[in-house]
Amino acid sequence: MAQRPDLPIAVSLGDPAGIGPEVIAKCWDNRFQFALPPFVVIGDAQAVESIWDGPIAPIDDPRDVATAFDVGLPLIQLSSAEPSTPGHPTVAGAHCSLDSLEIAVGLARSGSAAAVVTGPVAKEQLYHIGFAHPGQTEFVAERCGVSSGNVAMMLAGPTLRTVPVTTHLPLADVPAALTTALIESRARATLRGLQRNFGLAEPRLAIAAFNPHAGEGGALGREEIDLIEPAIAALAAEGWRVSGPHPADTMFHTSARAAYDAAMCMYHDQALIPIKALHFEDAVNVTLGLPIVRTSPDHGTAFPIAGQDRADPRPMAAAVRMAADCAACRSDAP
Repeated sequence: MAQRPDLPIAVSLGDPAGIGPEVIAKCWDNRFQFALPPFVVIGDAQAVESIWDGPIAPIDDPRDVATAFDVGLPLIQLSSAEPSTPGHPTVAGAHCSLDSLEIAVGLARSGSAAAVVTGPVAKEQLYHIGFAHPGQTEFVAERCGVSSGNVAMMLAGPTLRTVPVTTHLPLADVPAALTTALIESRARATLRGLQRNFGLAEPRLAIAAFNPHAGEGGALGREEIDLIEPAIAALAAEGWRVSGPHPADTMFHTSARAAYDAAMCMYHDQALIPIKALHFEDAVNVTLGLPIVRTSPDHGTAFPIAGQDRADPRPMAAAVRMAADCAACRSDAP
């Protein structure tokens, strides 16, 4: 569906004991410096008030965000069973973070919000309350009626976008998890996402090899021959602009990055090391393949520094800006 860029961005608070409340509040404090569009946070006001003495503008209707945004941090209140303490996650906080996520996704799906930005959550606490997904991405995909195999996690920065085919797996388990079908589905989600979310009519996707030196014709492994090359051939036959498999050690220097719009990598660190080396403060996690726009900052709850006024709001600000940009691209699409 096309997204209306005049609608607010819905931001889920994340775990109330983490740095989510702090970075969201700092984003509102620095909204002009960060050039942020109107956004509304969904969560417990107490979690924000425990780390910030700025103005909060409680609202019930997302249509009131534009007016409230100049007055204070717009917030849709979710009551928690107990007060949160920065740095000390609880089961009650997990319930609040899950409810916040559910409502934020619902606002975007119903057309009441232009996009969703998800604050960081504590998976360990979520698992205690029956959360059955590997992460927020899979949860959002399910709520949107999309198979997790048909979405892709993109890390996007100003000069590089990377997509891992496999994510949170032990490295030893990656070869068994890689299949030609999985590579194809991740690539299609990436390519269509580049069209819909970034406005690229003919996106270029560079696909990394799995083994050093792209396997050297099978001498260093057969994943390129057996899995990756057939996927590339199938995608090219569909008319997509794909290349590879490229040796990963030569894909990320300046001139190499100019030849593609996104790099698809075979495993987590192959994708995340280059993006974090180049864009540690402003890389954004974008979920592709959804009917809504969803982004998140590329950091966790950071419990050890929660409540200490040490959290950097720039990743959250980048996630809010990119969510708005992606929503605008979808709105402009025919």
